[in-house]
Amino acid sequence: MFKHIKIALILSSTLSVIAMTGCQSFTQNKAVSSTQSPQVANQFNLQGKIGVKTPQQSGSAFFTWQQNQEQYDIELSGILGVGKTQISGQPGQVTLNSAKTGTITAESPEELLERATGWQAPITNLVDWVQAKTTSDTAKTEKDAQNRLAQIIEDGWTVNLSYNDAATLPNKLILQQQLETGKENRITMVIQNR
Repeated sequence: MFKHIKIALILSSTLSVIAMTGCQSFTQNKAVSSTQSPQVANQFNLQGKIGVKTPQQSGSAFFTWQQNQEQYDIELSGILGVGKTQISGQPGQVTLNSAKTGTITAESPEELLERATGWQAPITNLVDWVQAKTTSDTAKTEKDAQNRLAQIIEDGWTVNLSYNDAATLPNKLILQQQLETGKENRITMVIQNR
């Protein structure tokens, strides 16, 4: 049972930002994150499925993610029978609540993840990655034939983005972090509705 709760916490924390042919060569990205309008930045509603796989465990969940600037609400369901998990966040406070774990609070999603699982990941970056943007101007990027971001390498993670037809925002993100052991942490995020 502890293993199921730990997997639920990994999935919950991973989303609490909460996931972001014809390729060109890598370039330093200087303008992607600055091209957004401040009035519409970080405001979206997503629904989909997320899966997490580490060398020790794996699991998946359905999610609904509402982001309004710096505040977010995420609901997860179907986590290996653990039940529904609610995550709310704003600058300086992230709260995870479920019937199985109770309430866990931290100052950032990264801190919540580390406290709950001992695992470190750039969770806050998902807000930009699901919008096909980088978090910093030091990220390496690769674009597809339609000039959309196809890959981001940032903060020790490689993010591969996939798109439906002519869509400008990704419907799938695969995040990979190579470990010193030669293994990897992998997060797969499928966005079904925006």
